[in-house]
Amino acid sequence: MTSPWIASLIAIFAWWFATGAILVAVRRADRLDRHGMTTFMGLPLLAVGIWAVAVSLHDASVAGVYIGFAGALAIWGWIELAFLAGVITGPMRDDCPPGLAGRDRFFRAFSTVAYHELALTLGLWGLVIASEGAPNRIALAIYLVLFIARILAKLNLYFGVPRINTEFVPLRLNHLKTYFRRSPVTLAFPAAITILTALLAVCAERLWSAGSEVTVAGYALLTAMAGLALLEHWLMVVPLPDAKLWRWMLPAQKTMSKEER
Repeated sequence: MTSPWIASLIAIFAWWFATGAILVAVRRADRLDRHGMTTFMGLPLLAVGIWAVAVSLHDASVAGVYIGFAGALAIWGWIELAFLAGVITGPMRDDCPPGLAGRDRFFRAFSTVAYHELALTLGLWGLVIASEGAPNRIALAIYLVLFIARILAKLNLYFGVPRINTEFVPLRLNHLKTYFRRSPVTLAFPAAITILTALLAVCAERLWSAGSEVTVAGYALLTAMAGLALLEHWLMVVPLPDAKLWRWMLPAQKTMSKEER
């Protein structure tokens, strides 16, 4: 698994599979109304992620790189599961009032995801502290790529992009749709594309100049994740049926009234 192509394919498959697994779990929680239990049952994923990161930090081998990669994805995945299940979101759970704009709309929108942002930031902070002086910091690097991409994506959904896929928004997060804005791109989009393209270029350059199997595997994983992040942003503009990647594996969505939220 030292080939950059194999590492990239592993990263792409892990991203696709993890996203699909979370969507399936959340859709099932919506149907059974067991959001809290679903999040609780996912705690072993968080525990395994923390364990894997801890093991990888002092394992500067190819195996250690993959273990750290898997650990970062597991930690990130559980936080995303808790968010999409509506357990760790924010204090605001109401729709955005019509006509609300400016600073009031921004702070109200932030209040819908404030706890989620705090959880993601605490995860990043924990990895920064744990990785201090460690020979293998791939877990921190992978998590940081995901963190940057997620912040940029949320900002673009808030400021406005032409294409917004709301098909997979869970029932408990239906109110978030009222904070999205479907419109021509704003300055937030070229800013995000510039940042992610620069990140991809740096990772690709380091991969090209990598001098060992360990660094090849690590930078191949990072390059693939940065490339996926950039692709996800372009899909906010380019009309491609990306939802088909997961639609086939998901059960039908239950409808839910406002009183059930």
